[in-house]
Amino acid sequence: MTTASALHAQDLTLSYDSRRVSQGLDVEIPAGEVTVIIGPNACGKSTLLRALARLLTPSTGRVLLGDADVRSFSPKELARRLGLLPQSSTAPFGITVADLVGRGRFPHQRMLQQWSLEDEEAVRRAMAATGTADLADRAVEELSGGQRQRVWIALLLAQDAPVMLLDEPTTFLDIAHQLDVLELCRRLNREEGRTMVLVLHDLNQAARYADHLVVMKDGALAASGRPADVLTEELLVDVFGLTARVLADPVFGTPMVIPISSSAEHR
Repeated sequence: MTTASALHAQDLTLSYDSRRVSQGLDVEIPAGEVTVIIGPNACGKSTLLRALARLLTPSTGRVLLGDADVRSFSPKELARRLGLLPQSSTAPFGITVADLVGRGRFPHQRMLQQWSLEDEEAVRRAMAATGTADLADRAVEELSGGQRQRVWIALLLAQDAPVMLLDEPTTFLDIAHQLDVLELCRRLNREEGRTMVLVLHDLNQAARYADHLVVMKDGALAASGRPADVLTEELLVDVFGLTARVLADPVFGTPMVIPISSSAEHR
């Protein structure tokens, strides 16, 4: 079992202007595993991800990447170590897939050497891993939602950061493309050893693909650990206001949530 932390949020207070989202938040992300963050809407999942990626500065507390405070890195240094795919990504009109994926190499480029054979190979590998090589000359806006999501993941992969954060990467995708994206994330973890952190809404997908679950409620950590230990019927009532049965998935053996009813007082 992996014990080292890729990321550790310590005693974070997170706010937007005067609205406090989290206080005293302490979360560990195990290195070399797939971590999935779940919780009700507006519970602070994406806010936590932004803080981990240094896009949101905590009022108090700190975020450690390995043993170093993320604030100690230059922007390029941090980008070589950690990559983020936000919920909404917009590509410049007319840009090709190859050019967009190539932008993932910016953190590795130097002033006197803007493009190298190493960059070329990193882009080639990223597009091969995500199944986007045949789309290289297509304009991004011409692609389907599933294709675009794979292209954005290719950009993140070309960045070659050992820690990858993906905020709701399956949103707006049909079920087949959702599974494609999740299988890709797990493959990047299993075959390349990357630490993957995903925000997901689907509890059964989270249980199937996560090595480690982080459950949030009202900006606080409600539970964390292995899916089989965390996803209990009591937790579903407390966090989601959901009455459900939790059974073993007959195919994968992971916890499977069967909703029964939701309580209006928890909505």
